[in-house]
Amino acid sequence: MDPPFANRTAAGQLLAEAVAALRLELPVVLALPRGGVPVALEVARRLSAPLDLLIVRKIGAPWQPELAVAAVVDAAPPELVLDDITMAQVGVSRDYVESQVQRQLAEIERRRALYLKDRRREPLSGRSVIVVDDGVATGTTMRAALRAVRRAVPARLVVAVPVAAPSTADELAREADDLVCLSRPGGFRAVGLHYLDFHQVEDDEVIALLQQMQ
Repeated sequence: MDPPFANRTAAGQLLAEAVAALRLELPVVLALPRGGVPVALEVARRLSAPLDLLIVRKIGAPWQPELAVAAVVDAAPPELVLDDITMAQVGVSRDYVESQVQRQLAEIERRRALYLKDRRREPLSGRSVIVVDDGVATGTTMRAALRAVRRAVPARLVVAVPVAAPSTADELAREADDLVCLSRPGGFRAVGLHYLDFHQVEDDEVIALLQQMQ
């Protein structure tokens, strides 16, 4: 197994060098909060690119909330991304999913206002968009994020993560134009096992990190 990253900042610095090697034009970095923000900050700094957030809220099955059947993505306008296969497997209707959308949109708006106040969204069309998280296990959230960003017609769509489950990395590579992943360990169990410091990123830390880019 690859040696663990010291923390999210250290992982972000290593990831930033790998992303810089792509020589992207008109880059914009999107962080998946909260854990993706410290990583994405380092990528944005290295590329001298703007940093924005992409907030994704999962919609779970009514009897198993942790099982995601769809996701609402903080896009402009917001995007509903359905997992048709899982919906069919567990018998969840589109009517149920749509009944949950407004609640998730309200939470997205609450978080965006908390983190970014009234800052305008970064335009994505025609730009190189790099979507960053601190790691990927199942990839449900990241896949939803990528599909929403793709609808904004970026010139190039890049996934950048320090660590990912090998099978998930392969799936994400098919969703994006480029995948930058520093580690794909065999026997992957959890993202946090690949960091020495994997503390819970709180709202105050997200706000402070974003202020560094203003």
